[in-house]
Amino acid sequence: MATVVITGAGRGIGLALVQQFLQRGDKVFGLCRHASDELKQSGAEVLEGVDVADITGLAKALEPLANVQIDILINNAGVLGNESFDRPDPASVEHQFRVNALGPLMVSQLLATHMQKGGKIAMITSRMGSMADNGSGGYYGYRMSKAALNAAGVSMARDLAQRGIAVALLHPGYVQTQMVNFGGDVSAEVSASRLVQRIEALTLDNSGQFWHANGDALPW
Repeated sequence: MATVVITGAGRGIGLALVQQFLQRGDKVFGLCRHASDELKQSGAEVLEGVDVADITGLAKALEPLANVQIDILINNAGVLGNESFDRPDPASVEHQFRVNALGPLMVSQLLATHMQKGGKIAMITSRMGSMADNGSGGYYGYRMSKAALNAAGVSMARDLAQRGIAVALLHPGYVQTQMVNFGGDVSAEVSASRLVQRIEALTLDNSGQFWHANGDALPW
């Protein structure tokens, strides 16, 4: 039985991941700002008040995990904006950086001390952070913040290798969640199942790589 910590666990992909790991018999901590009824009823240990954008408050918010030995950390919390070149929104871009890039880095830094050799960290990123895969432009804050998250994940993979901790950068697919007004082409349950498979396959040998949940390697 593994001990799994998942941010952004109240709904969508995060909630589906909670349910997937619980079905495997793992002990799951679901972290969120405000818990949904579904999360409360899931059987996970729920930790509310975790706002990954509140960098100065994260250490205190994560104090209940101080004595928890973590096997898998999934940085899933994220936010999506839609800025165009002609209509920039600096506040939105900055917020996405805090939630999508800086928050996951700080959560990982705070919780990696509770992980031993063989531990795994999964960054739920997006192919929209890929330079080579950008054929449509737009979405400046989301693309920039996910590219920053990818850069952080690769550095973490290098820095944590000596501790025996592997890091994956995982694109969940275009998932039918509230974030995209349920306009995706794959359900949260299917995406979560594929993400669990990618995490199972994560080792120090493939640490720091960028994968689609379906198993395809993605370009940077």
